[in-house]
Amino acid sequence: MDARYVFAVRFRLEPTVSGLSLEPREFETRMSRQADPPGEDGWLFFRDNLWRGDIGDERYFRDLTSDALGVPVTSVDFRAFETDEEYYDALKAEIATNLEDFKADSVSEVISKYLGSSVEVEY
Repeated sequence: MDARYVFAVRFRLEPTVSGLSLEPREFETRMSRQADPPGEDGWLFFRDNLWRGDIGDERYFRDLTSDALGVPVTSVDFRAFETDEEYYDALKAEIATNLEDFKADSVSEVISKYLGSSVEVEY
């Protein structure tokens, strides 16, 4: 069972020594965060941070990412939720048992509400 959240992160390098210059000063990289198993601590990351396939609170998430990477982050964009079929089935089953927590009538509504169309199932 395997799944990850994928983000595009733009960050800036700021030399701490005078006389240094950088070209370019900003870079973009791909960052992945392992998804916690459905039902375990952290499994609601998608609910707490995403909305319709985008980051819900961009400033907060940018600050968290900056702290995690140790560089000034200028932007973070959610790109995809990559999952294998086994994880995706377990996620949908866990969502189904908690539908009222999501204020939704169906699993597909929850997935659309938070992940949008960004789910990529690897077979």
